Amino acid sequence: MKLQVFGKTRNAEGLTMVSDRIEQDVYIAAPVARVWEVMTEPRHVGMWFGVGEPAEIDLRPGGRIVFDHGEHGKLPAVIEKVHEPDCFSFRWAADDTGGREPDAGNATLVEFTLEPEGEGTRLRVVESGFSEVKADPEAIDRRYTANKGGWRRALLSLTRYAAHEEYEGGG
Repeated sequence: MKLQVFGKTRNAEGLTMVSDRIEQDVYIAAPVARVWEVMTEPRHVGMWFGVGEPAEIDLRPGGRIVFDHGEHGKLPAVIEKVHEPDCFSFRWAADDTGGREPDAGNATLVEFTLEPEGEGTRLRVVESGFSEVKADPEAIDRRYTANKGGWRRALLSLTRYAAHEEYEGGG
């Protein structure tokens, strides 16, 4: 897995600012169709990105996703793009008040792209827009740091789930 983080910067006033994006990619030993299914079907999403319960997903632009993160609560998102089998994106609130509905002032964009690579799939995740979130800079810094580590854990979980026996494929 490759993690690319664009670190903190200082603005003209010398204030520390969090980077705008987190980028990660991972090779998954499973075909693109299987990875797409694991990423977009409710019964699978909760297994790698939640507490095991199916996620709520209305898989269409403008549709909603609700991820169940147990003690961290339910995290709502709004789907931006669905282009099976190679692109999927959503917006979710990136401030420090878990469970808020995403809106123009509090959301980042999470984009997944899938490409065939040999017998498997290269999955890339980019979360961007942290610099545009209107919230306390310390809260954005906490969310950025949490998401940076969270995406690493989520991709490892997705990789294991899609590539191994716990995956139960087929609609």
